[in-house]
Amino acid sequence: MSFAALLKALPIPILQAPMVGASFDVMAVAVSRAGGLGVLAGATVAPADMAAAVDSLRAQTDAPFAVNLLMAPPARPEPSEVDAALARLAPWYAELGAPLPALPSSFSHDFEAQLDALTRAAPPVASFAFSVLTREQVDALHAAGSYVVGTANTVAEARAWAEVGADGICAQGFEAGGHHAYFLEDIEASSVGTMALVATVLEAVDLPVIAAGGIMDGRGVAAALALGASAVQMGSAFLLSDEATNGPTWQAALRDAPDDATRLTRAFSGRYARGLENRFVREMRGVQEDVPAYPVQNRLTQAMRAAADKAGDPEMMSLWAGQAVTLARPGQAGELVKLWWAQAQETAKALAERTALRPPKP
Repeated sequence: MSFAALLKALPIPILQAPMVGASFDVMAVAVSRAGGLGVLAGATVAPADMAAAVDSLRAQTDAPFAVNLLMAPPARPEPSEVDAALARLAPWYAELGAPLPALPSSFSHDFEAQLDALTRAAPPVASFAFSVLTREQVDALHAAGSYVVGTANTVAEARAWAEVGADGICAQGFEAGGHHAYFLEDIEASSVGTMALVATVLEAVDLPVIAAGGIMDGRGVAAALALGASAVQMGSAFLLSDEATNGPTWQAALRDAPDDATRLTRAFSGRYARGLENRFVREMRGVQEDVPAYPVQNRLTQAMRAAADKAGDPEMMSLWAGQAVTLARPGQAGELVKLWWAQAQETAKALAERTALRPPKP
């Protein structure tokens, strides 16, 4: 079976986006059981724990699922850079009554070790963001029995993934919440809307395309499929679901969010990501280009974000969300997937009626 055939065989062509901090295995299993494709956010899984995580998913569902990794480069910041970053964060930690973190011994899990462990674990689908694998790495995943999906924010990135043998492209539009996957150009050159990106990627590569970014209900699902996408990936739409792990402070901020409330920021993690605008985003905007690159800044703000969450203060949390997050609704993840598919079918029926050829009036 090809990856295109796998997507076509899904009862519901909806993937649940991997959202570190907001989703894990319970959500992934619920979506797969409902007929979609659940995706485990594997970035925080240690290499030694990867096999157990994949085996746990297999034990909970016979349906296909995916595991996603973030391709963070090895972080070796200069001590002076870390000192400056901590000095910049000191007033925020002080406001929360939390101590500044000590210099970490590491800033993230070693990606190469994670990849080796994931290859051995051989999930049905392995997806990646922030860079591109080598041909040899893709071949190793294929040999283990995994399909490979690369995330692209531009046509050039989609071509790069096609050249190394990926089985599919997740085309992530500018509207998407959380971290953006750009890796060939800067954020400005990589900010392409979902509809334009899907259409141009489909013209550029002969691979199934998964549309991601701003898709919040069945109308968006139908629109992406009509555009030619083989499936859609939805993330922010799950943020108020029963299986979401983002907690009450984040969820309350989402429920109270005004229209057009999201902004791209580099301040929390050292990589541009979209979330609700809050005081930290606003006040750090002028210096966000000075913070260390991901994953260093992400690690240095980790304790601050946790302390703010514990205090119920959303102003110092990374409240990742996409542009249309005000459309998010509560419910069980599996039932939401079924609801969106029913909406998509109704939308497609209405569109077929609207576009049906009619004989000209006499």
